[in-house]
Amino acid sequence: MEQRGSQAGEHPPAAGGGQSPSTMEDLLDVENKRMADSLANKVTRLKSLALDIDKDAEEQNQYLDGMDTDFLSVTGLLTGSVKRFSTMARSGRDNRRLLCAVSVALILIFFILYYLVSRAGS
Repeated sequence: MEQRGSQAGEHPPAAGGGQSPSTMEDLLDVENKRMADSLANKVTRLKSLALDIDKDAEEQNQYLDGMDTDFLSVTGLLTGSVKRFSTMARSGRDNRRLLCAVSVALILIFFILYYLVSRAGS
C-alpha cells in the first residue's frame, strides 16, 4: 500500500521548507526583533514630533498673549483719543474749524500715504 506524504516514522517538513523547528523559531525571533526595532523607531519619531508640536503651540500661545496685550493698550489709546475728539467737537465754533482742518489734513495724509505705498508695491 502506498502512503501519501511522508514515510512512516518521519516528521512532516516544517512550514519553512524543510527547516528544523528550532531554526524556524530563530528566524521568527529575528523577524520579531526587527519589527520591534522598527516599531520603537516609529514611536521615537512620533514622540519627537509630539514634543515639537507642543513647543510650537507654546510659542504661538506666547505670541497671541503678546498680541492681546498690544491690542488692549491700543484700545486704551483709541478710547482716550475718541474722548478728546468728542470734547473738542462739543466745544465752541473756533474748535470746530480746527477740527475740520485737522480732519481734512488727516484724510489727505492717508491718501498720500496710500498712493506712495501702492507705487512702491508695483
